[in-house]
Amino acid sequence: MVSLYFLLFYINILLIGCVLVYIYKLRKLIGFQLGMTISMVAGGFFAFTSGIIFIYVYPFHFLPVTIAATLLGMAVGSIFGSFFDYQTLLSGYSNGLMMGMMSPMVGAVAKNSFLFLSFAECLFFASLLLVLSSARQT
Repeated sequence: MVSLYFLLFYINILLIGCVLVYIYKLRKLIGFQLGMTISMVAGGFFAFTSGIIFIYVYPFHFLPVTIAATLLGMAVGSIFGSFFDYQTLLSGYSNGLMMGMMSPMVGAVAKNSFLFLSFAECLFFASLLLVLSSARQT
């Protein structure tokens, strides 16, 4: 079961990487309002799913899991935000921070529910599809 969680985490990293490359190519065409939303969605949902996966794999290591999820969310939100301007960078950073802080708590309450993890992953995938479609229409 643990290998399935790491596989999901790896797939999440690949999805974020693909969206990152696509958004990077379109960054000059995207306005700062959409850029801010993109950085918040990418950083926030990546931190959320990462925190849930980490707390499922390491159930009693709340502090390291929270720190890891928070740093990952802040990094992804900052990277996406840095494509646009400093205000967007700060929005992605802060949303990744907040989602990373609360995701292990949500995952601990879910008590290793694969249904909840599947729901969170579907939301993550759907949000990235929405980001891609909104960036393409600009």
